[in-house]
Amino acid sequence: MPKTDTPEYRKHVYDLVRRIPKGRIMTYGQIAIVLGEGYTPRTVGYVMRNANVDNVPWQRVINSKGGCSTGRILAPHDIQQQLLEAEGVEFNERGFCRVEEYRWEPR
Repeated sequence: MPKTDTPEYRKHVYDLVRRIPKGRIMTYGQIAIVLGEGYTPRTVGYVMRNANVDNVPWQRVINSKGGCSTGRILAPHDIQQQLLEAEGVEFNERGFCRVEEYRWEPR
């Protein structure tokens, strides 16, 4: 089982996230499934919380309901949704996108 606090663990997550095309999303759980044993939605979220915004499109990783996870940051609280909307992802009035429409499946 990989250790979640290692550079190698984070690299696997970031490498996959970098492959998500503009206008598409993956969920934390989906990433955990693709990466396999030792990865969970929670640990993927932990890794993404520390992503370097300059080279990892962190905004393309959302929760399984289609919602953004930046509501608890200070400013602006809806930055993730704004970034995704700029890429063409549409959200409803409650702040959720249609996961099945925008989900990206890596080969």
